[in-house]
Amino acid sequence: MNILYQLGLIFGICLVGEAISLVLPFPFPGGVISMIILLVLLLIGAVKLRHVEKTANFLLSNLQLFFIPASVSIIQYLDVIRENLVALLVVIIVSTFLTFAATVYAIRGVLRLQRRFGSAGTSQKGS
Repeated sequence: MNILYQLGLIFGICLVGEAISLVLPFPFPGGVISMIILLVLLLIGAVKLRHVEKTANFLLSNLQLFFIPASVSIIQYLDVIRENLVALLVVIIVSTFLTFAATVYAIRGVLRLQRRFGSAGTSQKGS
């Protein structure tokens, strides 16, 4: 499928997500809404994977380029960072360990579910 069409489809979904975000009575990121919309469209078959796959893979492979402007803009706030360095480091370290712990428990839960339901599924496939 044409890359411009795929890009237009992805950006169109992003635009809808941003519009929904603006009318919600509470703050919610438009990007998250857009991802949920795309997931639902993929699950129900309204959008096929081939409709977005090529452009999505390109965007994902070049994702680091999108962080350059945000990283460079941090330079403007070096004085604020210096003033709050200890607090920032504590938050970064604690949140990193909490993320690791949450990941470990999520993986354990998924493995437990796979063992529980996976063994039942394999016995049915063999018969």
